[in-house]
Amino acid sequence: MNNLPATFVEGFHDREAVKKMKYKALGETGLTVSNLSFGASSLGSVFRETNDAESIRVVHHAIKSGINYIDVAPWYGHGKAETVLGKALKDVPREAYYIATKVGRYQPEFLKMFDFSAERTLQSVDESLKRLGVEYLDIIQVHDMEFASSLDIIINETLPALEKRSYSINGTVLERSKVNIDTVLSYCRCCLHDTELLDYKEYFKEQGVDISKVALHFTLEMEDIPTTLVSTASIQNLQKNIDAVNAKLTDKEGNCLQFIRNNIFKPSGNLSWEGVEVAKYWQKMKAL
Repeated sequence: MNNLPATFVEGFHDREAVKKMKYKALGETGLTVSNLSFGASSLGSVFRETNDAESIRVVHHAIKSGINYIDVAPWYGHGKAETVLGKALKDVPREAYYIATKVGRYQPEFLKMFDFSAERTLQSVDESLKRLGVEYLDIIQVHDMEFASSLDIIINETLPALEKRSYSINGTVLERSKVNIDTVLSYCRCCLHDTELLDYKEYFKEQGVDISKVALHFTLEMEDIPTTLVSTASIQNLQKNIDAVNAKLTDKEGNCLQFIRNNIFKPSGNLSWEGVEVAKYWQKMKAL
């Protein structure tokens, strides 16, 4: 059992695949998670219409291959992602994975999209448990808390409600909260997420380099980041990602990564779409 994570289950996992996967401590949670984690948003047909049977096979393949951390939310497919994931987890030993879901963001209608109240927070946790078919959640996160009308509701209602559970927050209230924060989930940060890369696609083709592998390693090389979330409902894409994280960059790939850092992202600085969605949301809310 040497070099195998606590989530390894004899007879269920692919032992050799698990041995190849790297694991790190996740914040102050006491959990040791795979450096590649599974984002279940794809199961909710967020990016394309998905087939439940295929989605279930993807989840099984991910966990058997050593991925032990799964991230999901009620918002993804408005309950569909959690429901499909729950179907998949029926055939998986509970000790084989850690699961994180979220509270705060729910329905597509603007007036029902966000609710950070204590009552709705606890109700959401119970709904997620039911959809997922599990008795407990390893991590509960506050989803898109920057959309709250005031951070006070996060501090005074959401977090105290979650203090009764396992919790974390994907936001920026660390300094104000009296509740201990276990983890922070960063959305589209510390990653190669920029359309400017399209201007260089011919360069990458000429080099014969797979930009997706380079993008994964951009994040994997950051020692302070324990895991990188990637979502897919395709076994082929999942295995491609697993192979990418288990393989070192070739000299050519490493040179391309350095080229990206020096020629694309370094001149641009730290750019993100932070605030853009929030501004559009409140603009539409005021128009209702």
